[in-house]
Amino acid sequence: MTYVDGFVLAVPTANMEKYHRYAEVAAAVLKKHGASNVVECWGDDVPKGELTDFYRAVQARDDETIVFSWITWPDKETRDAGMEKAMGDPIFDAKTNPMPLDGKRMIFGGFRTIIDA
Repeated sequence: MTYVDGFVLAVPTANMEKYHRYAEVAAAVLKKHGASNVVECWGDDVPKGELTDFYRAVQARDDETIVFSWITWPDKETRDAGMEKAMGDPIFDAKTNPMPLDGKRMIFGGFRTIIDA
């Protein structure tokens, strides 16, 4: 069954175009290595909560926008192999191609699909 990697990021709003270009190249690399789909969503209507919210989860600053994204894979085995290969690509080398955001505040995880309606 489908496997999903999910991400929440705080991206400096001024870096929207840089992030868009970075994400497009990264998506192509991920798809080359087996990802079925890559979705990147720029925050548009992200409410601030009273106890917890996306902003607190990634320690977003006032000049940052929340990005919610996910990658779908045919299964976990494809994801594990594909992600390992993709991480070897220069697009993901932080020394030569730094992300246009603070990656230390990114939250992410892998999820086994239980409903896909």
